[in-house]
Amino acid sequence: MDTTKEPIRVLLVDDHSLFRSGIRSLLQRHAEFAVVGEAADGVEGIKRARQLQPDVVLLDLNMPGMSGVETLQLMRQDCPDAAIVMLTVSEESHDLATALRAGASGYLIKNIDTDYLLRAIRRAAAGETVVAEAMTGKLVAQLQAGGAGEAPASELDKLTPREKEILDCLARGESNKCIARNLDLAESTVKIHVQNVLKKLKLASRVQAAVFAVEHRLK
Repeated sequence: MDTTKEPIRVLLVDDHSLFRSGIRSLLQRHAEFAVVGEAADGVEGIKRARQLQPDVVLLDLNMPGMSGVETLQLMRQDCPDAAIVMLTVSEESHDLATALRAGASGYLIKNIDTDYLLRAIRRAAAGETVVAEAMTGKLVAQLQAGGAGEAPASELDKLTPREKEILDCLARGESNKCIARNLDLAESTVKIHVQNVLKKLKLASRVQAAVFAVEHRLK
């Protein structure tokens, strides 16, 4: 029986052709990835995504014309199953929160090393949230500093103590496997807790849950 896995299909959307060329060359050296298309702006990126239905989109945040966030929002409608990862030079926590709130599957900085990028693409294709380590630190710092106001009691009261722990883990971008290991739970149990958190808070994704946790600090 043929057990060969299909390659992860990647779409590159960035207005810098040299940068796209470098990423394409990197991915082409690994059989597990296939660059199925490229686009130099948001409008073309949306068109290509609709046509190609990639597994992962690497999307620049700042492009002329349509911004990366606007592109993300429209692309998410056409490609609900794609992992759309922002790949940008911006290390502003506001840009990170805006992108995640808009439905990004991850947020990476362009100065990351190549091995980290490859791992991030694999994780994103597997359904995980991928956030650059430096940006994760900023999110956690914001959470600990209480930069945003506390969530209304009526919202957090919906959650059990265990679910609040799960929400705190989601704020750090942890996968179900990582949460299960850290809290000594079965991965299937974590999955149920995550689903309950999303349902109770009326959120559509674990990424939105992470943003909620950061914007409404947890005690």
